[in-house]
Amino acid sequence: MEERSIKVYDGNKKFFQKIGNTITKLLIPTKIGFNTMLISMKRNNVLKAYELSLKDDVKNAKNKEETLKKYEDLYTLYLEALDKYIMDSVYKKVRAGAADTFEENALSKYYTVIHLKETQYVEYKHRKQKFLLELDYQTIISNAKEKDKLLLRYKRFYVSKMDTLYKGILKNYSVQIADTINTNLIDKEEIYNKIFDTLEEYITEILPIKIEIDEANTDKCVIEEYDKFNAYLAGKLDKKDQIEKKKILLGISRNLFTHSLPLIVAEQCYIKLLKDTREIIVSSPNEKKRKMAYNTLLDLIEDYNIKLLSTKIYWDKPQDREDYKLFWEKYKEISNLKGKDAKKNKEILFIKYDLRALNKRKDKYKEIIKIYKDKLVEYGEMECIKNTPTTAIGKFIRVKGKVNAK
Repeated sequence: MEERSIKVYDGNKKFFQKIGNTITKLLIPTKIGFNTMLISMKRNNVLKAYELSLKDDVKNAKNKEETLKKYEDLYTLYLEALDKYIMDSVYKKVRAGAADTFEENALSKYYTVIHLKETQYVEYKHRKQKFLLELDYQTIISNAKEKDKLLLRYKRFYVSKMDTLYKGILKNYSVQIADTINTNLIDKEEIYNKIFDTLEEYITEILPIKIEIDEANTDKCVIEEYDKFNAYLAGKLDKKDQIEKKKILLGISRNLFTHSLPLIVAEQCYIKLLKDTREIIVSSPNEKKRKMAYNTLLDLIEDYNIKLLSTKIYWDKPQDREDYKLFWEKYKEISNLKGKDAKKNKEILFIKYDLRALNKRKDKYKEIIKIYKDKLVEYGEMECIKNTPTTAIGKFIRVKGKVNAK
């Protein structure tokens, strides 16, 4: 009897659970409908406040401040409505087994963001807002018709907020990179990857919308670099291609995120790419791939010097600044040349300038130093003296003229 009563009790429990799940599934659409209506109302309010904040006819500074405060308050209420929708509707649908793939993925991403709260609160604060806005943007797109007025209005607001959030995320990474006390080499490697991933995310997801709604006011250089970047979106990329893609990302960041990703951090990112490219050259399995990686290194050296160092104001060592001035004058002189001579002279200039830095770490970069010196010998800029004591890299090389490659 005891065994039978236990079985009956278990059966009743399952029966009531099934009834509970069925009722939950019946109630979910009502909850979603209510939340959707609430979100729609909050969204309209925040869009009106955003558009009002952009107007120039606000009478005085006090009124402007009140308008901006109202906009931020309505923005907060709008985000709270989106957050409530996740917890009240999507969570219950996933739990009840009534969610679609989009809702399941949304909940998974939501908890990934929430997980940051304990360890990276600043990043969590920005990424949660970013996630909620993305969620609503996708909802609007799925329900919008072509040239829907709501979609056009929302895109302007969406891009504006996303610009702010991405800048906040990158600024947070910049602070972590600059923190030499609490950030070790392993952590820095992870932060570098996060910076490049965040830049790629912005350029893939946000920049196209920005160009679409305001192409006339988008920097032409950014559009040109964006077109180059698109070439790396198709197919599988090898390590060399990944380096080239990251180089483009850094180039665009110098226009879009100048203050969020300051020069000192961008410089470290370039140095990281130069280091990775040198490693690819050394580890290349054949001459063809080694030559391709070598050309990538030259392009990267040019980008690093022209797009970054040419804008650098503060130098740790005055002598480095003087050396760069000489490099810059020579570069401008060579840029006026045409044909093979221009390409050859530019390559020689880059090799000599990079050698100055690598010679400080001969033990670490001896393979690249050898490649550089062999190139200079090939171009007649250096001479190999035979029948003399060899060095660590196999031969003693004498500089021909003022090569500055000690």
